[in-house]
Amino acid sequence: MSEQNAGHIARHVAHHVIGVRNWLIGMPRLLPGLLPFGTGRRLVLPGRLREAIARQQENSEILIGWIQLGVVVTFAVLYTLAPKTFHPDVMFEPVPLVLGVYAVFTLLRLVLAHRRALPGWLLYVSILADMALLMAAIWSFHLQYQQPPSFYLKAPTLLYVFIFIALRALRFEARFVLLAGAAAALGWLGLVGYATLSRPDDTMITRNYVEYLTSNSVLLGAEFDKIISIAMVTVILGLAILRARGLLVRAVVEGQAARDLSRFFAPEVAAKITGTEHQIRAGEGEVREAAILTLDLRGFTALSTALPARQVLALLADYQARVVPVIQAHGGSIDKFLGDGIMATFGAALPTGRHAADALRAVTAIMATIDGWNAERLAAGQPPIRVGAAVSAGPVLFGAVGDETRLEYTVIGEAVNLAAKLEKHTKAEGVRALSTRMALELAEQQGYRPVQQHRVLAACAVEGIAGPLDLVVLAE
Repeated sequence: MSEQNAGHIARHVAHHVIGVRNWLIGMPRLLPGLLPFGTGRRLVLPGRLREAIARQQENSEILIGWIQLGVVVTFAVLYTLAPKTFHPDVMFEPVPLVLGVYAVFTLLRLVLAHRRALPGWLLYVSILADMALLMAAIWSFHLQYQQPPSFYLKAPTLLYVFIFIALRALRFEARFVLLAGAAAALGWLGLVGYATLSRPDDTMITRNYVEYLTSNSVLLGAEFDKIISIAMVTVILGLAILRARGLLVRAVVEGQAARDLSRFFAPEVAAKITGTEHQIRAGEGEVREAAILTLDLRGFTALSTALPARQVLALLADYQARVVPVIQAHGGSIDKFLGDGIMATFGAALPTGRHAADALRAVTAIMATIDGWNAERLAAGQPPIRVGAAVSAGPVLFGAVGDETRLEYTVIGEAVNLAAKLEKHTKAEGVRALSTRMALELAEQQGYRPVQQHRVLAACAVEGIAGPLDLVVLAE
């Protein structure tokens, strides 16, 4: 190889390497503006959120494995169908051997991914193996077809490196994309070096573009263009993943927050909080037609003084675990727990047009649930539980109350106060559940049909309510 050609190659390599180095040196100054939050600060996540992201990444590894297997199968089918002209001196076909090794490696990796047993070092090895086997397959073309090494530089199989680089983006970790791109760029640089340096008597280097396209000659500029393209695609994908990972983290955080909110709020309220298009402020609300249900566990104060605290809490938890699902099954939303009491709304958080009917059906189902629970308690030698309930219906204001540091979604209105007073009035009447006659009539208009005729209490005086009310006994 002449000194002139060697210097020519060295200048090309130095020019492109220095250009990429300078571009990468400038990247840290660009990153803060390119990241989704504009700060560049690392977000510290709780362990459970890190586990949620890790599960997503494990699922991505399974997807990557299946796609890689698909690539192997596709490459094998194309190789099998493509016409071949073998030289008599060729003793074996290297491509099937490389494909076989890669298929075994991919299957092993896929099995480990399904078992969630892919250690970090294996991911790095997998990336290097992908590129090494691909470069080995490309390198073997000149042996298979008995051509000079520069022959394999024209192989379109190089395009597969972009598939392998892009696959690593599925995991949302830029380091794996950068490693794949670096391995591909260095691998192709090695193949270029081998093609030009393996035959000192003839480097095959040309500066004639037509000669490059129509022969086995090597155009260094074209080969380095390929390397630069690989590097640029890798860096761009890496930047995209840095931004996408920020969005992924935010999505996981907000999704977990929404699930946590649904444990502390009714699902409809949690959806309203997380789905609002503007910041929720105290004093904002909407007038809704709704039904209010209040429940109270009778004799709970006496029980709480007679039983150990742990048993009291267990009893309360058992009671709520039985009653709350019944309310929710009938379209009700838990507004708040008031010690041993429950306040639920129908049609406030989510208007339905059948709020009164749903509330009365819920009362019937709750009383049946309590009867079943009491049967279990009696069989276990425990005293029965008595629950009082009341339903009222009418316009309410549904919105946020509190201040900027502590907000609560709730309902305000005459119907709310009336339901609370009616529940207390059940004790005076000696019944388990009451509603206003107006609420019953509205429920019947909405399709409610009682199993048996409800007893009407005409012109009742209810403490705290001005004037008599017509009431209906929902459960004796």
